[in-house]
Amino acid sequence: MADRLDGRVVVIVGGTSGIGASAVAACLAAGARLVVVGRPGETISSSVQTDRPGIRLLRADATHSQTASDAIELALKEFGRFDALYHVAGGSGRKAGDGPLHELSDEGWRYTLELNQTSLFYSNRAAVKQFLAQKSPGSILNIGSVLGFSPSPHHFATHAYAAAKAAAIGLTRSCAAYYAPHGIRFNLIAPGLVETPMAQRSANDARILHFISTKQPLDGGRIGQPQDLDAAAVFFLSDESRFITGQILSIDGGWSVSEGQVAE
Repeated sequence: MADRLDGRVVVIVGGTSGIGASAVAACLAAGARLVVVGRPGETISSSVQTDRPGIRLLRADATHSQTASDAIELALKEFGRFDALYHVAGGSGRKAGDGPLHELSDEGWRYTLELNQTSLFYSNRAAVKQFLAQKSPGSILNIGSVLGFSPSPHHFATHAYAAAKAAAIGLTRSCAAYYAPHGIRFNLIAPGLVETPMAQRSANDARILHFISTKQPLDGGRIGQPQDLDAAAVFFLSDESRFITGQILSIDGGWSVSEGQVAE
């Protein structure tokens, strides 16, 4: 992936752990300069080398409306340009009360949508405003989930999360249609179960791992790794995807085309 992002400046919202941190390393290796947004107090992955000259870290909450705008301003100040946004920020609302609809609490709904849908809205809006202001093309890449269109009720019945990820698809595709004449591209990666800090409940449950071995049967039947998404992220953020917009790419080990076997 060397030099595929050479000279480009990318803002990664939610880039200090998990999928985002892996993307930081891949984008740096591809020649990008980065502004990485992470929550205050969050432990930074060792792959995010903030002492490198081509990276700047912004500690801020993605659910605040000004955060993405501040990150883009930092990119312009430090690197003189802004070419692409990768929105990775989000997470489970299970501990806040997300779950099956009849058990889903008001707080679980509010918290989960704010974390996954509202944060994405803020970052996408800030990016498209800047691209329009600078009269340039640009790439906006979002992270969704296979749960936004491929439910798995036995182990993954978090209905607010599924609704938020379905909304991410709707926003991505409708914006792709509207802003295509401006050369502004919107695409979305929909991963299956990936081993991240958010996924520790699943990664440490033998029953769920057995299910995943049949639901994600590729490569021996395994939980995904953040690095499985890196090549696609670099592609969408680069000029190699300049003729692609409005696409939803499932990187799911076969989740969306496999039945999955629940252990009795």
